[in-house]
Amino acid sequence: MAQWLLVAATALVVLGGALGLQAVRAGTRKRGTIVCMLLAFVCQLGVLGVRGELRGKCPLGDYGEILAFLAWSLVLFYLVVGPAYRISLLGLFTAPVVAVFQLVALVPGVMDRDPVAVEEVDPWGEAHAAFSVLSYGAFALGAVAALMFLVLNKKLKKHQLGSSLFRNLPPVRSLLDSVVRLTTLGAGILTVGIVSAFMMEREDSFGTHLVAAVATWLAYLVVIGLHFWRGMTPRRLSGSVIVVFVLSLLVFAFV
Repeated sequence: MAQWLLVAATALVVLGGALGLQAVRAGTRKRGTIVCMLLAFVCQLGVLGVRGELRGKCPLGDYGEILAFLAWSLVLFYLVVGPAYRISLLGLFTAPVVAVFQLVALVPGVMDRDPVAVEEVDPWGEAHAAFSVLSYGAFALGAVAALMFLVLNKKLKKHQLGSSLFRNLPPVRSLLDSVVRLTTLGAGILTVGIVSAFMMEREDSFGTHLVAAVATWLAYLVVIGLHFWRGMTPRRLSGSVIVVFVLSLLVFAFV
């Protein structure tokens, strides 16, 4: 059941991206992408619900579930931030990232077909895992918005002002505000995840995964701190957010 829901979610995300691309080429703005992403979000909730029932806890027990959870959190922040900041085109950039995460999760062996249900659940451990992965949804969307800024900046420098992509991209200031807000929000959520890890009772709560999470948290704090206190050029800020996010994905190697 979970596999088919994930397939449906992937198909909807791909369709949403295709509709967004079609709208860009036509020089118009349509709600098709947002509708598809909303339906994909519902399917993702179904996937996480089914996997959660099988495991008896938050579905983060294997790499497939982590990728599915990450894809869900990315779509969640897109649905919240995209319409609010009039960045519906963000879906065109977000859809491929979500599709890749879910396609990898669908590869045989990546997600356990018969997960073992746990008998005892550590609430702090569950909070640590859930908030940590949820923060990556904000970080990922922030990186996507940063990529959009770099694309827009490049087109401005090349004076490609008449292209349909340029006409549909949101204002530069709106993109930069979203990059900062999403990165700051992600750091805040990750803070909750790290604090939860220190509250865990198990002896392995201070393992390499926590060290990697703290390293990621510190890296984002440095970027945010430099932006607010010393100032960074928009291009350097966007590039830093993208680089830190890509490097932070190595955290999952320690989970």
